[in-house]
Amino acid sequence: MYPRRRVRGKPDAQIEEAVFGTFTADLEDLSDWLRKHRVRQVAMESTGVYRMPVWNVLESAGRFELLLVNPATVRALQGHKTDRVDAQRIAEYLQYGLLRASFIPPKPIRQLRELTRMRAHVQHDRNRVINRIGSLLETVNIKLGAVATQIAGKSARAMLRRLAEGAASPGQLAELAMTTLRSKRAELVLALDGRPDEHFRWMLKGLLRKLDDLDAEVAAIDARLSEQMLPHEEQIRRLDTIPGVDRTTAQVLIAELGTDMSQFPDAAHVASWAGLCPGNKESAGKRFSGRTNKGNRYIRRILVQSAWGASRKRNCFLASLFFRISRRHGRKKAAVAVAHRILIVAWSMLRNGVDYQERGGGSEDQLRPERTARRLVSRLERIGFQVTVTRASQPKAALQKEKVAQPKQTTVPPGKCRKCSQWGLADCIHVRPKGVQIRQERPASSTTDSIT
Repeated sequence: MYPRRRVRGKPDAQIEEAVFGTFTADLEDLSDWLRKHRVRQVAMESTGVYRMPVWNVLESAGRFELLLVNPATVRALQGHKTDRVDAQRIAEYLQYGLLRASFIPPKPIRQLRELTRMRAHVQHDRNRVINRIGSLLETVNIKLGAVATQIAGKSARAMLRRLAEGAASPGQLAELAMTTLRSKRAELVLALDGRPDEHFRWMLKGLLRKLDDLDAEVAAIDARLSEQMLPHEEQIRRLDTIPGVDRTTAQVLIAELGTDMSQFPDAAHVASWAGLCPGNKESAGKRFSGRTNKGNRYIRRILVQSAWGASRKRNCFLASLFFRISRRHGRKKAAVAVAHRILIVAWSMLRNGVDYQERGGGSEDQLRPERTARRLVSRLERIGFQVTVTRASQPKAALQKEKVAQPKQTTVPPGKCRKCSQWGLADCIHVRPKGVQIRQERPASSTTDSIT
């Protein structure tokens, strides 16, 4: 494409236009033309990778303040859409300060972002190959996935390689199981009893070869990421202390958010940018939908995965938040809510340079004990119990300290157990003579039990 220029000047409007090509030499001419006309601010629409050549040339010039705007905010009226009209409209919005720039991190962070996104795409391709292997096994009556948790694990992959080489004896294949899978060898023999043929073996060899290549590519990206993330090891260490967040998630947070949190004025902005907050769709006083916006799909996806991991932690505030919200709105919305909280915590840690402080699973109950008591009493009453609640005279922490302060009896008299000795009972209620069975009469149950 050769550069074309058409300059038009009107004394009243003071509009000057020029058309340039997209080659690097043409974009250098664009930079010189803007500098000649003393342009300081340049705004452009976000058009995927096609805006990158223009951005790279103007950014390397170091003379312009670049603004990348969302096309949805500068959308043209229907029937009034041309490139020239779009350029004039964006320039007018920029003149009056009506444009809101998108977040563009510096070049080192953008390079980290490309690595983490490439890793996500390669991992997606790897998962597709594993699913294709599972489907191929089903076509020849092999049910390896019904016994082995992962058909791409070390034991399963060894079986698949032998199967692709021509070994058809289920007993020989089952002997390749390792660690905990060896206890399922009998089930493996039944699962590996299939009808493999030459076509199946050829297909399986190709898929295993592709899986090995993708594993090597993931390892190479991880090594490159570890090398490029060395300046951010302290931030990664802090983020790794959040429940559900591992090193990979911390690297994605650094690559997507950067380390300068001044780009986001508050936590609400970063949550909206990531698409992890409720959307607004309201008209005539009615709220129609609260679906989240698209946002940053990479950070949203990995934080929702981290939320599912945090929900399995014990004595964890994020786990208690997950189950508290899931009771009313379901588990999927609870996972998004926990992902939103993880993002806010990560933003605060990166901004203030502090470590994660675990509040514990019962922190919400301690903040509002009366509300928790009413909820539990209502739940017991719904299943038929009559409940009377009285507040303890001593706090729970004081009772625990008093219990710890009591000396423990180290010697146990003969004929007694340790519990009865600590309780001070004359006769042991746990140790019974051999052959003697004590049967207790079960009291008659009433329709309503009483708990105090």
